[in-house]
Amino acid sequence: MPSVVKINVLTVPAEQRETLEQRFASRAGMVESSDGFEWFELLRPVEGTDQYLVYTRWRSEQDFQAWMEGPMKAAHQGGGQGGGQAGEGGGERPKPAASASTVWSFEVVQQAAPKQA
Repeated sequence: MPSVVKINVLTVPAEQRETLEQRFASRAGMVESSDGFEWFELLRPVEGTDQYLVYTRWRSEQDFQAWMEGPMKAAHQGGGQGGGQAGEGGGERPKPAASASTVWSFEVVQQAAPKQA
């Protein structure tokens, strides 16, 4: 069964970029311990767009859905420091840094790693 890739496309106004990156940095470890998790990358736009890409790879769609319904949902409801949107130190939940979000889903059909010498 091929791995699945989820890319969350976040539209982030220039004045919110630092906030978004700080929130992701403070979420350290939230997804990494999830069953079926394989890889994470936060990709900052360089030119021509205001969209960040949040790349995650999972062993299966079921593993991704289990994370969405468990740890990710709890974090986004203020139960932890997850996903870049969770509460920071109690009190009122901070305003999201992104103005829009879309999730793209893919199956890995080919992959390559660098050749070993």
